[in-house]
Amino acid sequence: MITPSKNQTEEIANLVRKTELKHIAIIMDGNRRWAKKRFLPTPAGHNEGVKSLKKVVKACGEFGIKYLTVYAFSTENWGRKQDEVDFLMKLLAETIKKETKDLHANNVKIKIIGNIAALSKDLQAILNESMDYTSQNTGLNLQIAINYGSRDEIISAVKNIAEEVKLGNIDTDSINQELISSYLYTSEIPDPDLLIRTGGDFRISNYLLWQAAYAEILVIDTLWPDFDKEILADAIINFSNRDRRFGKG
Repeated sequence: MITPSKNQTEEIANLVRKTELKHIAIIMDGNRRWAKKRFLPTPAGHNEGVKSLKKVVKACGEFGIKYLTVYAFSTENWGRKQDEVDFLMKLLAETIKKETKDLHANNVKIKIIGNIAALSKDLQAILNESMDYTSQNTGLNLQIAINYGSRDEIISAVKNIAEEVKLGNIDTDSINQELISSYLYTSEIPDPDLLIRTGGDFRISNYLLWQAAYAEILVIDTLWPDFDKEILADAIINFSNRDRRFGKG
């Protein structure tokens, strides 16, 4: 593992440019296990996870990554204990409200992907205000997946396309990959080049199923609260050593 100094940070940035690495997606797994290992309550792990995300957002800016998408709360997470769900909703609201000005000062553009209409009105207002406040920024594009499930996303896209076909606005012969992509939450951003999952589990967990069709996947044992700039640098080095053939060789 390296510890990026100023020169090493530039070396990683050069790798990003050389490999044309634009978009990193992360499944931030391991907060609860991190807390359990330390005999701490679950919320302590989630709080540490927020600190890791701040480090990674900063590092992505320094490395020249243009898009970062993180899995904050899935459609399946509603099945957790109610007190944990309540805490996570409160943490999301407080974190986004607290961090938006700093992210804006660092030219970060925030976009929430997922079915936010199912969230509380107060949280919806906070999320929409954050997106509006940073909408003109031109630095890192930070997508935060909240109440997100890829299957639900695809079903919603299919329903919307079917409605347009019904209205005569779309001909079935024009339905292709590009059209379907344009109806997804991520319609305005490129597909991820690198998908990182922390915590060691080898599954995608209903995350960006369509978009990650040709993403390079990296699973690491590190729990999310321990993830930092150095580990992200290692992930980028790992990516730079991949041979991306996209099924052509």
